Amino acid sequence: MGTIISTVKAGQKPSKAEMTRIRKELREAAKHPIVYTEDSPESTPEALKEFARLAAERNRRKKKRSVTIRIAPDVLECYKTMGDGYTGIMADVLKYAVDNPGILTAATR
Repeated sequence: MGTIISTVKAGQKPSKAEMTRIRKELREAAKHPIVYTEDSPESTPEALKEFARLAAERNRRKKKRSVTIRIAPDVLECYKTMGDGYTGIMADVLKYAVDNPGILTAATR
């Protein structure tokens, strides 16, 4: 059993050939039993519950909301030229501004 490595760029989907290879490897891996070792022991029921709790918490934080905002036409056109996913880029720019308070301070003067 090995590691499947496939590199794609942000917003890019794996090619059909890559997906076929990955599915083939997964089918092959499913034929072999899971082997637990000292370095990788089986998870306890308590650990699985904690993992589920942490995953649910992370998913709540990651959930995005739809909002309506007014944006200058030239700014919107600039983002639209970036192609599919431009709204995600806009969200990233807003997140960057929130994470860097100096930008917000300078913009609100």
